[in-house]
Amino acid sequence: MLLGYNHNVTYKGSVFHIQTEDSGVKNPHIITLLYREGVILCSKKTSYADILKIENLEAVVEDLMKEQHKEMMRRLKSGEFDARAFGAALGSSAVEPVREDATVSAPKPDAKPSKIVKEETEGVNLLFQETVQPASSSQSATQQTVPEAKKKDSVSLDDAILNFFGTSK
Repeated sequence: MLLGYNHNVTYKGSVFHIQTEDSGVKNPHIITLLYREGVILCSKKTSYADILKIENLEAVVEDLMKEQHKEMMRRLKSGEFDARAFGAALGSSAVEPVREDATVSAPKPDAKPSKIVKEETEGVNLLFQETVQPASSSQSATQQTVPEAKKKDSVSLDDAILNFFGTSK
């Protein structure tokens, strides 16, 4: 099991948290979650059960984790989650998280051994069928205010992506 990645990023004045983790070879999947104010906006789960026997599994899983984490950052920056993230603030009472599943398959026999094929499932499935209810007044005051420590630790989305790639401004 590899250590995961966590980033607090500021996007359009709000702090978002992106978390990617590996569940290990006994439960071989990588999960990436996108949060805003404690609410999961999107979940992406990738199984790597089909490639457990490859030689450099740890390095491949690490690369898959990094790519999936960066992909979620890029999707956030592209505005894909704006309706879910900011729609509730504009009067919509329901935030519907999105769950996406993918599978990493072993290469075909005629492919180069180091090449991994990533197959995406078609469509987008909801993580939950019920809507998210507004928090009680005591919870909402706590959840709606981002603690100063979190604000201080957060960086802009561009800076987070550049730092993640190993480049900085």
